Amino acid sequence: MATNDWSGVHPQAIVDPSAKLADGVTVGPWSYIGPDVEIGEGTEILSHVVVKGPTKIGRNNRIFQFSSIGEECQDKKYAGEPTTLTIGDDNVIRENCTLHRGTVQDRGATKIGSGNLLMAYVHVAHDCAVGDNTILANGATLAGHVSVGDWAILGGGTMVHQFCNIGPHSMSAGGSIVLKDIPAYVMASGQSAEPFGINVEGLKRRGFSKEVMLNLRRAYKIIYRQGLTSEQAIEELEANFGTVPEAKVLIDSLRNSSRGIIR
Repeated sequence: MATNDWSGVHPQAIVDPSAKLADGVTVGPWSYIGPDVEIGEGTEILSHVVVKGPTKIGRNNRIFQFSSIGEECQDKKYAGEPTTLTIGDDNVIRENCTLHRGTVQDRGATKIGSGNLLMAYVHVAHDCAVGDNTILANGATLAGHVSVGDWAILGGGTMVHQFCNIGPHSMSAGGSIVLKDIPAYVMASGQSAEPFGINVEGLKRRGFSKEVMLNLRRAYKIIYRQGLTSEQAIEELEANFGTVPEAKVLIDSLRNSSRGIIR
């Protein structure tokens, strides 16, 4: 990757000489790119964006005005350690988003995958891990140490408690307060959030077959309609759907839950 292409830097932008800009990177006026920042090919930084390091941004991202990328986290234990933020490819990060670096008390890194849409005013706190193809709608807020699985959607104003896991293909309604883990494929809503079935419409749009969705609905009933503990539900799911790859994603989201699942 080329690291000396400054042709797309606006004269009124400030870019530290040690920053690494690949081919086709553009930096708008009044943006600031600090040291220890690496930006991949074709990424567009609009005006009034602040990017601090250590931060690595991949290819073909668009970062809109007034966003703060790679700032120190808001954890009081943070003492200036060189923790990191890593952003993948093809993400859209809209106005006023705040994405913070990690802490040495956890993984030391905040990670955001590829193909994500972070709408205006989204906050991703220290040590979060966001997968691929997610949508975080306006004002969604992730506390520290949160994991968001691939294809998950968080409605506007959703607030997620620290250490929670948001399962792949799950969805929260706007204004939800998530205090426990949302299993894969599950729709959640409320303050605090409760389960409201399988995200069938989302699965249809992603090409899941009717048979798979039927199995997932049956699996949902085992988890939520039979009065089982999570451990008992896992045993029942493995006995009935252990050979179904999509169900394994659901089983894994239960097995990996540390805070317990929403009920």
